[in-house]
Order: sequence, then C-alpha cells, then structure tokens
Amino acid sequence: MGYDPFRQAPAIERGAGRRYLNSEALAQRAVDILSDHQAMDIALLDISKTASFTDYFVIATAQSPLQFRALDEYLEKELKAEGVEQRHREGSADSGWMLLDFGDLIVHIFSPEKREYYRLEELWGRSTPVVRFTG
Repeated sequence: MGYDPFRQAPAIERGAGRRYLNSEALAQRAVDILSDHQAMDIALLDISKTASFTDYFVIATAQSPLQFRALDEYLEKELKAEGVEQRHREGSADSGWMLLDFGDLIVHIFSPEKREYYRLEELWGRSTPVVRFTG
C-alpha cells in the first residue's frame, strides 16, 4: 500500500507532551512549500516499506542556483516553525543537486539536467508508487 493522496492521516501526533508532524504530513507540507515557491515537477515517493533510513522522498526541480537557495531556505524556515529541524544538507545550488535531510523526509532538489541524469523516480519507482504534483 503506497501513498494515498485522498486518505486523511492525522497531521499532528502527540507524544511526551509535544506536538509534531507525522511523516506523511511532513512530506505533504514539504510538497506544499515547494509548490508555493514555484519548484517544478514535484514528486512524492513513500519509501517506508523499502528503506529503513527515511519514510518519504520529495523530488523537485529548480531552474536556477538562486531558486535552489530560496527553496532550501523556505523549507528550513517553514518546517522549523512546524518543529522539524533540517538534520543534514549535501550538494549545492551550483552543483545542480541538493539533498535536504529532515529525518522522516529527504528532499532532493535537482537542476533539469541532473534530474534527467539521476532519474531517482525511475530507480525508486520500481518498488513504490510515484505521486506527481503539477501546478
């Protein structure tokens, strides 16, 4: 059973007196942030059944180094406001690829050329459905 965009999961779970986004709500929030800030060709993959290191990948395309940096800043700022810290970042805007690790969610931002080269949806899509968001 993969990601069902029509299923409503509780966005906030409570534990030890704290509120936090569950992994599905976190992934949906990242998709919303990227979409709101004009990222292109956004894809969501629920890899929770096939990977132990994270639950979701969100993959998006940025059109310029400036947009890469802006998307990174928006994600970090807006998810931090939800209580989710960015744990790690790899790559750079100038390299055409960035990985942003938020624990239960990993966001990959690519230039169009690097996205075509790496084809993560094709690689991971063999074992999990890919949900695409178009604007």
